[in-house]
Amino acid sequence: MTNPHSPDSTAPPAGCPAHAGAMPLYGPRLQQEPAQVYREMRRQHGPVVPIVLEGDVPAWLVIGYRELRHVLGNSQLFARDSRRWNAWDRIPSDWPLMAYVGYQPSMLFTEGAEHQRRAGAVSDALAAIDQFELRTQCERIADELIDAFAGSGRADLMARYAHPMPLLAVARMFGLPDSQTPGLVGDVSATLDGGEGAMEAYQRVQASMQRLLDSKRERPGPDVPSRLLAHPAGLTDEELIQDLILVMTAGQDTTANWIGNTLRLMLTDDRFAVTLSGGRRSAGQALNEVLWEDSPSQNSLGRWAVRDTQLAGQRIEAGDALILGLAAANSDPEVRSDFSAGTAGNHAHMSFGHGEHGCPHPAPEIAEVIAQAAVEVLLDRLPDVMLAVAADALVWRPSLQMRGLSALPVEFTPAYVTARAG
Repeated sequence: MTNPHSPDSTAPPAGCPAHAGAMPLYGPRLQQEPAQVYREMRRQHGPVVPIVLEGDVPAWLVIGYRELRHVLGNSQLFARDSRRWNAWDRIPSDWPLMAYVGYQPSMLFTEGAEHQRRAGAVSDALAAIDQFELRTQCERIADELIDAFAGSGRADLMARYAHPMPLLAVARMFGLPDSQTPGLVGDVSATLDGGEGAMEAYQRVQASMQRLLDSKRERPGPDVPSRLLAHPAGLTDEELIQDLILVMTAGQDTTANWIGNTLRLMLTDDRFAVTLSGGRRSAGQALNEVLWEDSPSQNSLGRWAVRDTQLAGQRIEAGDALILGLAAANSDPEVRSDFSAGTAGNHAHMSFGHGEHGCPHPAPEIAEVIAQAAVEVLLDRLPDVMLAVAADALVWRPSLQMRGLSALPVEFTPAYVTARAG
């Protein structure tokens, strides 16, 4: 991917006063103890923090809850098109975060009426999903995944369960033939993991989406691609392919890590462990608590200032990048002064974003159906499941944006697997 900066773009010079005392938003501490890092940032700089990303690239991290809502709700001032960035001249083509900021013709980077047209079509297509039927399908997927390891008494729940679960559910929503699902799931996973072969995998995903669209034109069905093809927004094939891939990938890591972080909480916290034999009563509470306290969506890149402005006393210049500190905003003491009160029934977290570029309705509800089915079916099928290692031995994946475990090794009494109809 090439740098789309304009020739006259300029980044803040080294030693820029606005970034005096800038704090790094990378490194081992951010992975192992992010809450402590955010507390230190808040103590030193308040709700808007001067930071440097990998490679000493300057940006702003918005960690105040109210300030984040203001940024997300003001798309005229804090816009989504990354071509505005004033730091492109210092970004190498192999920059580790390029995949998240390099402009692409998906609805992720569109603005104004164009974004409303495309996001509206996706929202309409998702809203037509029968969530009761989706729950049934997710339970079936969960059973199939568990059947593959239930007899062994041991498993890595991230690799064998949490990661494939959302992709398989989306494949069903897309009406993808069962024969094509394994290959697409593997290619999407390779694309998300990055590294060698990621670009080739992404090209295969694009080709798979084109074939899927071609087949749905000939034989429409009760699925997301068919609804998008028939939508009055009149999306082109390029738009459809980009937005289908976005729907498939955007929620993958988020939902997979939501499942994994929730299972970790329920396997390590006595408040939830005491009800593992029942599972159903506490799964919803655990899922919501994770979104507040251990959100899979930590930070999001980002927004770009349309013009010079002020935010929480910081001078933001036109073209400056703002990183959305979703997890840090959830713990803002200005809005959560009484942490002992807990989060039960409170869904005002920022884990799904806010404003016109937040997760399109009803994507959060669909993700919750998938995640809750995954957690509840696992605890029903393997009621004595427990960690196979000490809790403090679990390793978090190195990621600026996501918080998720590299592995979740568990052990349990081997379960007898019975043949399932259908």
